Amino acid sequence: MLLLATGCGVFGAGGDVACTAIGTPVGVGVDIAHPGVVSGSIEVCWDGSCATPSLALNPSSRIAGTTCTGTGPDDSCGASSEPTTGKHGFADVPELPARPVTVTLRLLDRSGSAVVDSRVVVTPAMAHPNGPDCPAGGPQAGISVGADGSVTAR
Repeated sequence: MLLLATGCGVFGAGGDVACTAIGTPVGVGVDIAHPGVVSGSIEVCWDGSCATPSLALNPSSRIAGTTCTGTGPDDSCGASSEPTTGKHGFADVPELPARPVTVTLRLLDRSGSAVVDSRVVVTPAMAHPNGPDCPAGGPQAGISVGADGSVTAR
């Protein structure tokens, strides 16, 4: 019976943490605060090779308010969100290594003019979707674009 119960998940190093088979997207996340951006492209390079995955940008939002009925385990909370002028996206790079890579980001406005054309070095880190006591799912990196167009690793 115990064998059947453990077959549904992997247990962490201590044996008391259930680790699911949740997937981890491998790639580079982009958060953009620059209000004029409507589209973009990304190139990720390491060891003499480069990947140019698609970069779909979506409208960003933030939490506008929260409400809770109490602090007990049977109580509930809710949150409302509101749109921002920013955008966010994720570029899938399945072969992304967990070591420094060079990311070139080009962001365009409505007229097709480049508002950001920048290169930054980032170091992808292994993501642990089930927490640090479970196996890593794959490397991820992130970059942020400020309202002024500045690009930084996050």
